[in-house]
Amino acid sequence: MIAVDLDGTLLNDELDISPRTGQALRRAADKGILITIATGRMYCSTLPFARKLGIEAPIVTYQGALVKNTCSGEVLVNLPLPSVLAQEVLKEGYTAGVHMNVYFNDLLYVDHITPVGREYAEMSRVDIFPAGDLVDFVKDDPTKILFIADPDLLDSMKEDFDRKFAGRIYITKSKPYYLEIMHPDATKGKALKTLAERFGIPAEEVMVFGDSYNDLDMFRFAGISIAMGNAPGKVKEKADIVTATNNEDGIAEVIEKLVFQ
Repeated sequence: MIAVDLDGTLLNDELDISPRTGQALRRAADKGILITIATGRMYCSTLPFARKLGIEAPIVTYQGALVKNTCSGEVLVNLPLPSVLAQEVLKEGYTAGVHMNVYFNDLLYVDHITPVGREYAEMSRVDIFPAGDLVDFVKDDPTKILFIADPDLLDSMKEDFDRKFAGRIYITKSKPYYLEIMHPDATKGKALKTLAERFGIPAEEVMVFGDSYNDLDMFRFAGISIAMGNAPGKVKEKADIVTATNNEDGIAEVIEKLVFQ
């Protein structure tokens, strides 16, 4: 099985899949290798890229909170964040003054439309819905909460949350200015373990590609972990292999060497 992160990994900086990378993944699929995507993005935002690659298998979205088949729509994993915890997290976000996204039923909600929210929605190619006060809005369990703010502020908040919510939530950074909060078991590594077991694939036969801290969990699970050349140094240190950047067909470079030679 080959699992690829999306932003900064499968996608180049133009937010597209290069012809060489797409061809390498399709050739791997033709050899009988299961190809999947493991991302923090929404399912609806990820699906077009999965279809472009011809993926007919479950994909890992929301960092592992939702694993859903691209063809049948079967849900293998659904781990929303308990609403009581979500409300606590959102109150902290309001106090800090950060932009907040809340996700329900694969839809994106915000307090009100801001330039930050609009930019995120455009990048993700999804609609955005204003919901008013998010603490009041969250009555059911959301799939994920995302904070967008200054990286230093988010680093400080992550340290604080690690203490306050230890063991009750999963907190990770997918970009310097993104802090993501999910169910404690909603990680890429655990989601890929579920997927591998479903298809009878041992962990040592799993290859993963990633570029950020939210990929480290799947690095620990997989038999072969590959960091992109554009990844931070601390991420590269945890990988078995460091390849070229997302703009230099880093995924294709490894697959061509390890799978086809």
